[in-house]
Formats: sequence, structure tokens, C-alpha cells
Amino acid sequence: MERRDSLAGYLFIAPQLAGIITFVLIPLGLVFWYSMHEWNVLGARFNYVGSRNYEQLLSDPALLEVLGATGIFSAGLVVFNLSLALLLAVLLDQKLKGITVYRTLFFSPVVVSLVAWTIVWRFLLQNNGGINSILLLTGVEGPNWLRNPTTAMISVIVVQVFKNVGLNMVLFLAALQGVPRELYEAARVDGAPRFKQFRRITLPMISPTILLTSIITIVGSLQVFAQIAVLTQGGPGMSTTVLVYYLYQQAFQFHRFGYGSTLSILLFVIVAVLTFVQWQMRRRLVFYER
Repeated sequence: MERRDSLAGYLFIAPQLAGIITFVLIPLGLVFWYSMHEWNVLGARFNYVGSRNYEQLLSDPALLEVLGATGIFSAGLVVFNLSLALLLAVLLDQKLKGITVYRTLFFSPVVVSLVAWTIVWRFLLQNNGGINSILLLTGVEGPNWLRNPTTAMISVIVVQVFKNVGLNMVLFLAALQGVPRELYEAARVDGAPRFKQFRRITLPMISPTILLTSIITIVGSLQVFAQIAVLTQGGPGMSTTVLVYYLYQQAFQFHRFGYGSTLSILLFVIVAVLTFVQWQMRRRLVFYER
């Protein structure tokens, strides 16, 4: 009976385990193997170079600028996305007539095609696009949003925030609806104002969701590619060249697959470290871990 139960358990986890081995562990091992080679598809070269690609990574003059752009993009995306998602969730948690329509409206960009969404915003952000046309009606001459380093980064962040804020909004809304209403009633009896109720009751009670959404958003921000490719192609200059797009350039535009694999190892390490740090901070962030 014990052997039969063990066999049943192994059979249940076998598909998941096979998927992890096939689509995670084997590709990760191959990427590490490729990072130790010079692989030029056009030149038909596949030579073992050891740690040369990693040495080049440390001496790459563009890497610091790429990491800086990645950090700015990730920080801006996380701050604005989580703040706006929580604000919308609080507003949509009210029992008002027609609130379902607004919930659907704010969530709808999540299910829209990413490329189609980005192309529309590219037309809007052009020098003679829709946004500058609206500003011109009010007497304001808008900038060329995608051709200035500062406004280009802001534009990419805003486009990504509006695209995915609905997902975090739904998660926050579900968490808010799970907070016991008795806690608010007790706080009102004690004379606690609304802001203090939010800070002392709401935030601690939804802290598990805050941790979850922060991990998802940070990991997602480090993997953004399509928006950069469609809106700015990493420009102007390298102001919006994030690590994933730089990896793409090295591997698929310059055909340096070995160095591109080395950059992907760097990306994997950054994601793993950030996720580990956030998970270790759960004792401070999540109320039931304290």
C-alpha cells in the first residue's frame, strides 16, 4: 500500500517535473554551455573560449549604462504600477452603482495584444501624434516624446504601467475584499480616522498580496522587450536599452550568441537575487510571518 501510494504521488508530479526539466533546467544548462563558447552562426564558428565571454562582460563599456537604464525602468515601473493599482483597487472597492463597468474598463488593457497596444501608443507619442495634438489645443507644444532620453524613458514606463496595472489592481481588489469588516467597525468605534485605518489595518492585512505583486512586477520589469523594440529600439542613444534588449542586440543583431548567453546568465542571476531578497523580507512585510 505504501509503495502504491508513493507511485501515485510520483505519477501526479511527473508532468510538472518533466516540464521543469525540459523547459527550465535543460535550457538553463545549455545557455551556460553556450556562454563558454564563441558561436557565430553566419561564420559557422563554435569554438570553446572558457571564461572569455565573462571577462568581456566585466569590461563591457556599455554594460553600466544598460544596467542603469534597466534599474531606472524597473524602479519607475514598480513604484507607479503598484501605487496606481492599489489606488484603483481602493476606489473600485466602494459599493457604487455601475462599479463593475469601471472594473472591466481598467482591466481591459491586460487582455489586449501587447504589440497592438504598443503600436497604438507609438502613434500617440509621435511628434505630430495624438497626445501633442491635444496639448496643442490647450496652447502647449509637446516634446518629441520618443526622441528625448528623459521623455523616452518616461513614455516607455507609462505605456507599460497602463498595460499591466489592471492585473495588480484585481489582485489588490481581491485582497481588500478579504479584509474582515469587523476590524474597520472596531476602529471607527475607537475614533480612528480613515487614513489611520488604511495604514494600521488595510496595509498589514493585504501585505501578502503586496509581496506577491511586487515580486511579479519586478521580475516582469526585467523581462520587458516588445515595448522597447516597438517604441524606441533602445534609443535615443542607449537611454532605453534595458538588459533584455541589449541581450537581443548582441545575440540576434550582431550574431554573438555566446556573449548573448552570458548576458542571459547575468539576467538570471539578477532576477534570482532580487527574488531571494524580497522573499527574505517577507518577515517584515507579511503580518503572519512576524
